[in-house]
Amino acid sequence: MTESQRRVMTEGRILGTMDGPAPFPPRNIEEEPMAKDRDTVWDEWGELVNMAPKELEEWLETDESKEVGADSGDGESKGHKSGERIVKIKRTNKDDLSDDQWEHMGKVVGYIKRHKAQGGPDGDVEDSDWRYSLMNWGHDPMKD
Repeated sequence: MTESQRRVMTEGRILGTMDGPAPFPPRNIEEEPMAKDRDTVWDEWGELVNMAPKELEEWLETDESKEVGADSGDGESKGHKSGERIVKIKRTNKDDLSDDQWEHMGKVVGYIKRHKAQGGPDGDVEDSDWRYSLMNWGHDPMKD
């Protein structure tokens, strides 16, 4: 039997051979990266989603909030729907967050980073669609 035939493969990683132990300890590939990803998402979420739940709720009731963003297909913008989910997430304890909520948090972080990287208007940021869109996603750039 050749060396390659004796290798024990699990989830694409060599865990050892019939001749001896693996050169590194096995680890749970599914759990470890997710734990790191969630820690990163949690930290970035805390930095970027800078509106309090009540503040965001009140913002989402305004005409300005309802008039910006891409339509989700039912007349409500994607950002406005996201804002409603963000309010619920912000009122949920970290340990009680569902997989779906964690996934949405990651999307929110990504959206805010991309939108901020585009930069705001040269003129009036305070009354801009750029700011209003970010606020629907829980980030008020006037607080930066």
